[in-house]
Amino acid sequence: MSGVKRRSYKSNAREAQAAQTKARILNSAKNLFDSLGFEYVTIEKIAQGANVSIPTIYSLFQSKLGVLRALMDSALPKNQFEALVEESILEKSPKKRLSISAKIARQMYDAERLKMSIFRGVAVLAPELRELEKEREMRRYNRQEVTIKAMVKENSLIKELSADKARDILWALTGRDIYRMFVIEQGWTSDEYEEWLTQLLIVSLIKEK
Repeated sequence: MSGVKRRSYKSNAREAQAAQTKARILNSAKNLFDSLGFEYVTIEKIAQGANVSIPTIYSLFQSKLGVLRALMDSALPKNQFEALVEESILEKSPKKRLSISAKIARQMYDAERLKMSIFRGVAVLAPELRELEKEREMRRYNRQEVTIKAMVKENSLIKELSADKARDILWALTGRDIYRMFVIEQGWTSDEYEEWLTQLLIVSLIKEK
């Protein structure tokens, strides 16, 4: 029994150490991307900033692009995102469900805000970075399928809209570019953006009774 406890303790210690190493690498990468720009940062510089070996970064992230992907994915904690998704799935009211979609967009982009300028700046420079943006957008598009399916099932969509078009509208209106234009460029508060987006989604997707 004591041997089992020791193994469990060692396993937990290794997991904690690995998490700390990942956090140091991501923090080093963010600081370097901010100060130098993505294209001028190397794995070697990230390793030096995090005080880890180069092979450690490759084993955890495979590439500099993998580091950027993890950095963007770490913006909104997974449990926080999944809680909102679960709330949306369980919600019976189409209006409230769309308000949750607006909340997810707001919280995701609020969390990404400090990292968004990095991502937008590099996406236009290299094909692999455009692919990363495409990958993230396709993932977001796929996740929104459940919301549109629920609306089709309950017959709450505007009758002129097909499920595909409704999904396209939901995906486009909840995109980060609209958040960037209103919140970052025009100085809207996040609350104002979320409230406006909620009302726009309702008007654009839900049929009048």
